[in-house]
Amino acid sequence: MQSLRVTLGQHSLAAPGSVNQDFHGAMLPQGSLRNAKGIAVALADGIGSSRVSQVASAAAVRGFLDDYYATSDAWSVRRSAQRVLSATNSWLHAQTMRSDARFDKDSGYVCTFSALILKGRDLHLLHVGDARIHRLHPNALEQLTEDHRIHVSSAESYLGRALGAAPNVEIDYRCWQAEVGEVYLLATDGAYAHIDAQAVHQALAACGDDLDEAARLLAAAAQARGGDDDSTVQLLRIDELPLADAAPLQSQREGLSMPPALAPRASFDGFTLVRELHLSSRSHVHLAVDEATGRQVVLKLPSIDLRDDPDYLDRFVLEEWVARRVDSIHVLKASPIDRPRTHLYVAMEYVDGQTLAQWMIDHPRPPLDSVRGIVEQLAKGLQALHGKEMLHQDLRPENVMIDRTGTVKIIDLATTHVAGLADGARDPRALAIEGSLQYTAPEYFTGQGGSPRSDLFSLAVLAYQMLTTQLPYGLQVSRVRTRADANRLHYLPVRHFRPELPAWVDAVLHKALQPDPARRQQAVSEFAYDLRAPGQEFLRPRLSPLIERNPVRFWQCTTVLLAAAVVLLLGLRLAGH
Repeated sequence: MQSLRVTLGQHSLAAPGSVNQDFHGAMLPQGSLRNAKGIAVALADGIGSSRVSQVASAAAVRGFLDDYYATSDAWSVRRSAQRVLSATNSWLHAQTMRSDARFDKDSGYVCTFSALILKGRDLHLLHVGDARIHRLHPNALEQLTEDHRIHVSSAESYLGRALGAAPNVEIDYRCWQAEVGEVYLLATDGAYAHIDAQAVHQALAACGDDLDEAARLLAAAAQARGGDDDSTVQLLRIDELPLADAAPLQSQREGLSMPPALAPRASFDGFTLVRELHLSSRSHVHLAVDEATGRQVVLKLPSIDLRDDPDYLDRFVLEEWVARRVDSIHVLKASPIDRPRTHLYVAMEYVDGQTLAQWMIDHPRPPLDSVRGIVEQLAKGLQALHGKEMLHQDLRPENVMIDRTGTVKIIDLATTHVAGLADGARDPRALAIEGSLQYTAPEYFTGQGGSPRSDLFSLAVLAYQMLTTQLPYGLQVSRVRTRADANRLHYLPVRHFRPELPAWVDAVLHKALQPDPARRQQAVSEFAYDLRAPGQEFLRPRLSPLIERNPVRFWQCTTVLLAAAVVLLLGLRLAGH
């Protein structure tokens, strides 16, 4: 199986008689960490007017390489890298403000920063300042970064953007698909100003696979050609890339056998089966006891009919992968297992309780406060997912459990969209319709793709259904194909079914159920808060449109008006004759 393999070379030379204010580094992890986070190469260049900028450069590169690999592997490369760089920028700026340099920012903890991250088949570029990243061509160096330098005159310029220069910083980001054999050059201004494509090709030809020596030759050549600044060069050659269809979760199931048919009281991989909980075309679910701990667990086994489908198997193992990365009492947890596995299965915590679907049967007209309590717990679970750049995508009554203490948990994580696993997709949005159609937000049907506000829509549908036993748009949403279709959706007020409820409840729900996601609340937490403490936006008296207050009367009036118009037109036509 093809894997991710590169050759790296790097070297840095201080300007004669001075301290080297450049700093560079790289991380080439192995195994699962390389699959999850990729390979990172970074360099930074301090500003010459500062006596401490070499500290800033070292902190920027070291901090980035340490902290990027500590971020959640559920996060996208862009989010992980920009979060780390934002924190580094804040720390550098704080160091400046705590020192004498607060009166002269040009002597503070400031540096440029440029990095390449190769994950899967994609290269991700992060950049601020005037170091450069080039792609090598036969006769040219293609500059991939923009110099953030402001030119006052032909002889005077200054950095317009750099790490540590201000409390906040904008980081340039680009992403493109890598190709085997490509060579990338990262260099500070003391190097790139004095070398060209011919010099790089000559160094590569002279040194073969020893790219460290090639980088040393280039750094030395830059100074020999008149460079009087620190000179740092990094060379990255891409030797091998994973197959285009290599699944990120494939390694989770490699080497595991398919489980046999199981029956109650059977022993399986250290578990004793108790009873069957659910059987469907997608999976077989059993209650079992962990023989080592005595803990009850839920074992989910892959469907016999789908065991040759790699996409299905990746989705199957995704549930436990997600559960191990989300820490919330309101999201189903993976069961801790310390022993090696021999078969493919998913082990999750056992929730002793009932589904929300059953709860709604038992409580056909629940009080508003009970619904609020469930919504608030679901919102906390969704928040935990959204904080990891995950979308649940299948929030429905059957995928919500309420245990005997009243704790609400989101279950069935197999349809979760994970931004970190979607890195490399040509369109990283959640585009596929994974959930039940009647709970899916309209933007999925129009091709816009999902977002946290899509999960918010599904949560609002649940709230509406708990209060009324109905769906806010009936089955109309599943027939949406264009934005015009979505705009024609008509919300039927909750008070049509529950006139005793406050009018503001409808206002809050109507906003959360807007066909246009931009018009909904910004987050699930905001929706839950609005249901508990509505603001003036919802409390202001509002005359609902007639179609919402009384749809029958609306269509009766419309029919009368149309008939009157027809009679008027006929009269005018006869009068004309």
